[in-house]
Amino acid sequence: MISMKAVLLKLPDDLVNAGDTCAKSLGVSRAEYIRRAIRRMNDETARAKRARDLMRASKKVRAESARVNAEFDGIEADLEA
Repeated sequence: MISMKAVLLKLPDDLVNAGDTCAKSLGVSRAEYIRRAIRRMNDETARAKRARDLMRASKKVRAESARVNAEFDGIEADLEA
């Protein structure tokens, strides 16, 4: 059995009404629609965090990568001469 916690939300009427309309069009309950929305937002947030982390890591190794590329350029130039 899946463990669940109850969450009380206060939302603007227009947001609830729009959500109810969308949930009905999908044939799911309001609660299921909200669960899906939170899950989607959590996934998007995790993807954005991974992208930020990758960018930070890339910036950390950028100088070293440039040095290695310069070394390879020098080796290629020596081989072509």
